[in-house]
Amino acid sequence: MTVENMDNVQIFNSEGKGRGLKVTKEFWPGDVLFAEPPYAAVVFDSLTQNVCHTCFRKQPKLQRCGQCKFAHYCDRTCQKEGWASHKSECSAIKIYGKGPNENIRLAARILWRIEKEGGDLSEGCLTSMDDLQNHMEDLLEDEKKELKVDVHNFLDFWPTTCRQFGVQYISHIFGVINCNGFTMSDQRGLEAVGVGIFPNLCLVNHDCWPNCTVILNNGNHEAVNSMFHTQMRIELRAISKITEGEELTVSYVDFLNLSQDRKKQLKQQYYFDCTCEHCTKGIKDDLMIATIMEEGNKPSEEVVNEVMQFTKKTMEKVEKARSEGSFHEVVKYCRECLKKQEPVLADTNIHQLRVLSIISEVLSYLQYFQEAADHARKMVDGYQKLYHPNNAQLGMAIMRAGVTHWHAGLIEVGHGMICKAYAILMVTHGPTHPISKDLETMRAQTEMELRMFQQNEYIYHNMREAALKNQPMKMMEGPSDQAIKDLFHRK
Repeated sequence: MTVENMDNVQIFNSEGKGRGLKVTKEFWPGDVLFAEPPYAAVVFDSLTQNVCHTCFRKQPKLQRCGQCKFAHYCDRTCQKEGWASHKSECSAIKIYGKGPNENIRLAARILWRIEKEGGDLSEGCLTSMDDLQNHMEDLLEDEKKELKVDVHNFLDFWPTTCRQFGVQYISHIFGVINCNGFTMSDQRGLEAVGVGIFPNLCLVNHDCWPNCTVILNNGNHEAVNSMFHTQMRIELRAISKITEGEELTVSYVDFLNLSQDRKKQLKQQYYFDCTCEHCTKGIKDDLMIATIMEEGNKPSEEVVNEVMQFTKKTMEKVEKARSEGSFHEVVKYCRECLKKQEPVLADTNIHQLRVLSIISEVLSYLQYFQEAADHARKMVDGYQKLYHPNNAQLGMAIMRAGVTHWHAGLIEVGHGMICKAYAILMVTHGPTHPISKDLETMRAQTEMELRMFQQNEYIYHNMREAALKNQPMKMMEGPSDQAIKDLFHRK
């Protein structure tokens, strides 16, 4: 496994943050600053039979390891490629009798690699596992108890024939996983499926309005000749112009929260106080809690509080209904909530945007595309006033909205959104990522349909209706509970 382009960056002491990375030359949006394979990575406990343990693709049918019966793979190619990481794990699981939890599996994979290669710097790595922060001193009492349980269970799982590490060092590894575990996504970047450690990425500091984004490229194993296969890796990509000597930053959390809430989340999960410009100055906070102005007057505080209380109670009902798969109930609750919100809350208010996001997704799943498109358009309008123009979350939201409009027969708006999403994801994901390839196909298809629509609108709609009658639309994939919001994974 090779780390690429590390000569583009260098370590330096970032004021108030500790170690950081800065660039050695100028970069532009879409440039890859470096690519790094995982030091170690594992699939989530809940998805061990649905996701390949090598490339992290989600597949309906996977081949099971014939020895431990625990690991699953796309095919022999993935199994062969993953054997170096799975070999020791395989024999340990056979002895233990089952696969332990994801934290223990990840810690074991890290320690087997350290046993094999030593704890010094690996090739292409700017830092070692020993030098990564564990934040043990910042853990709460409950977290310390969980850590002790994990260490105890790890010692039960760890084979006596392997190198024996001290409890303090094992605890350090669990601490590193706790605050540096990167969220691994499926092949299209839509669902969180695992957790991995990328040492160089751990050196990139946080900013709520960053100049970089991180995506997971699951690699390509489709070529007949394995010489043309590409490995799974993260790519650190520029989303704005970066001048020589400038620090690289990524956002650890979703921007769509008030600055005080982002700061609280960052303190709880990553143990630091965010001092970025957007948090210090509260930039865009006013938009996120904005209310509608009527004839120069804002709604009373009492009215706003009433709407917010109603929204809070409704969202609790929505989450319960979603968890039970009662999607028609979800739609009913969201409609009621929007009816209360729309006369009071502005189009950038994050509480209204969250409801619009849920209802548009669920209505698309239920194939009520016309109504879903209307909500999706309002959601995208709000997002574009809040997010960085090259934010990956924004690109994905515009893509989903474009597809919804396309399904609704609103080809002009749908094609425009798909083109806009494609432009954003070419920066954030690059041309070889599966989601970019999907978008390129959709862009070509909608462009062809748009030309047909412009030539003769009547014929276009007749042909579309005939096509739908002959080939009914398949049920869209259900709304996911594993949508990726944060860069790093906490247990």
